[in-house]
Amino acid sequence: MSDFNGQIIEEFRANAGHVTTAGFGDNLILVHTVGVKSGQPRINPLLALPDGDSWLVIGSAGGSPKAPAWVHNIRALPQVTIEVPADGGITEMKASVRELSPAEWDDGWQRFLDKSDGFRKYTETSEGRQFPIFRLTPVGG
Repeated sequence: MSDFNGQIIEEFRANAGHVTTAGFGDNLILVHTVGVKSGQPRINPLLALPDGDSWLVIGSAGGSPKAPAWVHNIRALPQVTIEVPADGGITEMKASVRELSPAEWDDGWQRFLDKSDGFRKYTETSEGRQFPIFRLTPVGG
Protein backbone atom coordinates (compact mmCIF):
# COMPACT_ATOMS: atom_id res chain seq x y z
CA MET A 1 0.00 0.00 0.00
CA SER A 2 1.35 3.44 -0.85
CA ASP A 3 2.13 5.87 1.93
CA PHE A 4 -0.52 8.19 0.50
CA ASN A 5 -3.18 5.47 0.65
CA GLY A 6 -2.09 4.57 4.18
CA GLN A 7 -2.47 8.21 5.24
CA ILE A 8 -5.94 8.40 3.65
CA ILE A 9 -7.07 5.14 5.31
CA GLU A 10 -5.82 6.31 8.70
CA GLU A 11 -7.56 9.68 8.35
CA PHE A 12 -10.77 7.99 7.14
CA ARG A 13 -10.88 5.72 10.20
CA ALA A 14 -9.85 8.43 12.68
CA ASN A 15 -12.53 10.87 11.46
CA ALA A 16 -15.59 8.68 10.88
CA GLY A 17 -15.02 8.63 7.12
CA HIS A 18 -14.22 12.33 6.65
CA VAL A 19 -10.92 12.96 4.83
CA THR A 20 -9.62 16.50 4.38
CA THR A 21 -6.46 15.36 2.55
CA ALA A 22 -6.76 16.16 -1.17
CA GLY A 23 -10.27 17.54 -0.53
CA PHE A 24 -11.97 14.14 -0.41
CA GLY A 25 -14.38 15.14 2.36
CA ASP A 26 -17.10 12.53 2.88
CA ASN A 27 -16.82 11.03 -0.60
CA LEU A 28 -14.62 8.01 0.11
CA ILE A 29 -15.19 4.40 0.97
CA LEU A 30 -12.59 1.76 1.76
CA VAL A 31 -12.78 -1.29 -0.48
CA HIS A 32 -11.22 -4.51 0.81
CA THR A 33 -10.17 -6.92 -1.92
CA VAL A 34 -7.94 -9.97 -2.16
CA GLY A 35 -5.01 -9.96 -4.55
CA VAL A 36 -5.76 -12.55 -7.21
CA LYS A 37 -2.12 -13.57 -7.64
CA SER A 38 -0.86 -13.00 -4.09
CA GLY A 39 -3.94 -13.98 -2.09
CA GLN A 40 -3.09 -11.05 0.18
CA PRO A 41 -5.73 -8.68 1.55
CA ARG A 42 -5.75 -5.19 0.05
CA ILE A 43 -7.51 -1.98 1.10
CA ASN A 44 -8.17 0.78 -1.42
CA PRO A 45 -9.62 4.19 -0.54
CA LEU A 46 -11.85 5.11 -3.46
CA LEU A 47 -13.97 8.09 -4.37
CA ALA A 48 -17.51 6.77 -4.22
CA LEU A 49 -20.76 8.24 -5.47
CA PRO A 50 -23.92 7.12 -3.67
CA ASP A 51 -26.36 5.45 -6.05
CA GLY A 52 -29.50 4.45 -4.16
CA ASP A 53 -28.39 1.75 -1.71
CA SER A 54 -25.17 1.24 -3.69
CA TRP A 55 -22.00 3.18 -4.51
CA LEU A 56 -20.29 3.80 -7.83
CA VAL A 57 -16.49 3.67 -7.97
CA ILE A 58 -14.23 4.27 -10.96
CA GLY A 59 -10.93 2.68 -11.96
CA SER A 60 -9.29 5.90 -13.12
CA ALA A 61 -5.86 5.41 -11.46
CA GLY A 62 -5.33 9.16 -11.67
CA GLY A 63 -5.45 9.03 -15.46
CA SER A 64 -2.90 6.26 -15.88
CA PRO A 65 -3.01 4.29 -19.14
CA LYS A 66 -3.06 1.16 -16.96
CA ALA A 67 -6.00 0.16 -14.75
CA PRO A 68 -5.34 0.01 -11.00
CA ALA A 69 -4.67 -3.47 -9.56
CA TRP A 70 -7.92 -3.42 -7.59
CA VAL A 71 -9.86 -3.49 -10.89
CA HIS A 72 -8.32 -6.84 -11.82
CA ASN A 73 -8.97 -8.15 -8.31
CA ILE A 74 -12.67 -7.26 -8.17
CA ARG A 75 -13.30 -8.51 -11.69
CA ALA A 76 -11.88 -11.86 -10.61
CA LEU A 77 -13.52 -11.88 -7.16
CA PRO A 78 -16.63 -9.66 -7.30
CA GLN A 79 -17.41 -9.91 -3.57
CA VAL A 80 -15.72 -7.31 -1.38
CA THR A 81 -15.94 -5.80 2.07
CA ILE A 82 -16.45 -2.05 2.25
CA GLU A 83 -16.14 0.51 5.02
CA VAL A 84 -18.52 3.45 4.64
CA PRO A 85 -19.27 6.53 6.74
CA ALA A 86 -22.58 6.06 8.57
CA ASP A 87 -24.31 7.65 11.56
CA GLY A 88 -21.23 9.50 12.80
CA GLY A 89 -19.02 6.42 12.50
CA ILE A 90 -17.92 3.80 10.03
CA THR A 91 -19.89 0.72 9.06
CA GLU A 92 -18.28 -2.35 7.51
CA MET A 93 -20.32 -4.58 5.22
CA LYS A 94 -20.06 -7.16 2.47
CA ALA A 95 -20.87 -5.95 -1.03
CA SER A 96 -21.30 -7.49 -4.45
CA VAL A 97 -19.57 -5.83 -7.38
CA ARG A 98 -20.97 -5.36 -10.85
CA GLU A 99 -19.22 -3.50 -13.66
CA LEU A 100 -21.50 -1.07 -15.46
CA SER A 101 -22.57 -2.26 -18.89
CA PRO A 102 -21.69 -0.21 -21.98
CA ALA A 103 -25.30 1.07 -21.99
CA GLU A 104 -24.93 2.32 -18.39
CA TRP A 105 -21.39 3.66 -18.67
CA ASP A 106 -22.17 7.10 -20.17
CA ASP A 107 -24.53 7.98 -17.31
CA GLY A 108 -22.02 6.76 -14.73
CA TRP A 109 -19.18 8.67 -16.40
CA GLN A 110 -21.26 11.85 -16.43
CA ARG A 111 -21.84 11.50 -12.69
CA PHE A 112 -18.08 11.38 -12.09
CA LEU A 113 -17.54 14.38 -14.39
CA ASP A 114 -20.24 16.27 -12.49
CA LYS A 115 -18.43 15.47 -9.23
CA SER A 116 -15.00 16.60 -10.43
CA ASP A 117 -13.66 17.97 -13.69
CA GLY A 118 -10.42 16.21 -12.74
CA PHE A 119 -11.83 13.07 -14.36
CA ARG A 120 -11.99 14.85 -17.73
CA LYS A 121 -8.34 15.84 -17.27
CA TYR A 122 -7.46 12.20 -16.59
CA THR A 123 -8.50 11.34 -20.14
CA GLU A 124 -5.57 13.45 -21.40
CA THR A 125 -3.03 11.01 -19.93
CA SER A 126 -4.92 7.71 -20.10
CA GLU A 127 -3.94 6.99 -23.72
CA GLY A 128 -7.55 6.31 -24.69
CA ARG A 129 -8.29 3.87 -21.85
CA GLN A 130 -11.95 3.94 -20.84
CA PHE A 131 -12.17 3.92 -17.06
CA PRO A 132 -14.26 1.02 -15.75
CA ILE A 133 -17.08 1.95 -13.40
CA PHE A 134 -18.42 -0.48 -10.81
CA ARG A 135 -21.54 -0.60 -8.65
CA LEU A 136 -20.95 -1.92 -5.12
CA THR A 137 -24.16 -3.14 -3.52
CA PRO A 138 -24.43 -4.31 0.09
CA VAL A 139 -25.42 -7.96 0.52
CA GLY A 140 -27.01 -9.77 3.46
CA GLY A 141 -26.65 -8.67 7.05
